[in-house]
Amino acid sequence: MSFQAPLLLLGLLLLPAIAAGYVVAEKRRRRAAEAFTGPSTAASVVPRRPAWRRHAPPALAAVAMAGLIAALARPQVSVAVPAEQASIVLAMDRSGSMEATDVAPSRLVAARRAGESFLDRVPDQVRVGGVVFNHRAEAVQSPTTDRAALRAALRAAMKPAGGTATGEALAASLAMLRGQTRPDGTRPPGAIVLLSDGTSTDGRDPLRVAAEARRLRIPVYTVALGTAAGRLPNGEPVPPDTATLRAIAQRSGGQAFTAGEAGALSAVYERLGSQVATRQEQREVTGAFAGGALVLLLLGSGLSLRWFRRLL
Repeated sequence: MSFQAPLLLLGLLLLPAIAAGYVVAEKRRRRAAEAFTGPSTAASVVPRRPAWRRHAPPALAAVAMAGLIAALARPQVSVAVPAEQASIVLAMDRSGSMEATDVAPSRLVAARRAGESFLDRVPDQVRVGGVVFNHRAEAVQSPTTDRAALRAALRAAMKPAGGTATGEALAASLAMLRGQTRPDGTRPPGAIVLLSDGTSTDGRDPLRVAAEARRLRIPVYTVALGTAAGRLPNGEPVPPDTATLRAIAQRSGGQAFTAGEAGALSAVYERLGSQVATRQEQREVTGAFAGGALVLLLLGSGLSLRWFRRLL
């Protein structure tokens, strides 16, 4: 929580002084009552003492005052809201290592299915594009709200073969996002979701492209698919390069995830579907503070009238 006018919170310093004044007044009242009645007649003059009830209305009033002072400072909270006109590029690895079966039925099939789960989670108004890559990158679908078109494009293109050009995939994704503009000419929020299972073997350095993504404020969310024991049908080991993918995410301002099985991969994509399609927005909650303070003030006044036949 933050405040638009935090200096007004200095008014809260008045509350301890008011509390101290209340304690002094109560001591004087008690001494005056004792002087008037005396210990031997106190029980007959004041048979019932209000005890804690005497202090409840003033305490509620003090809390209400604190709420009103906080309301004057215009409190605000950060909430996640749909990123209007946002664009996301789904970059999918289709290199030969995706034939490994350590993620059933294969890394490739699991990736494609999880990608479709991701599309189900993204709000309808968010445009999603597709890039598939092996030793070269191919833009198969520009950002669109037509989920069926993107699904068809990914299914047609996801055939395992060749090496891994992660940097080229990121560059193609950035180029796609840089081409998106609002009616006023500004670029809407963008993000890249990169799934890969191997070390980059071709093309430009992916870390340099990730640095460029950070400069453009386009975070890259990486998903490392597979396990350290992953092997191709011919027995060749193909462990995922989690270190590089984590570095790409950190350098671009995104996050890194790992998924050693199909279920985990789907869970990651579902989480990303709601995460990258939202933005944090500051919402003012002055009304809530003021309303809560008013309720407390009315409650304290009501209790005081009921118990003592007077207002606070």
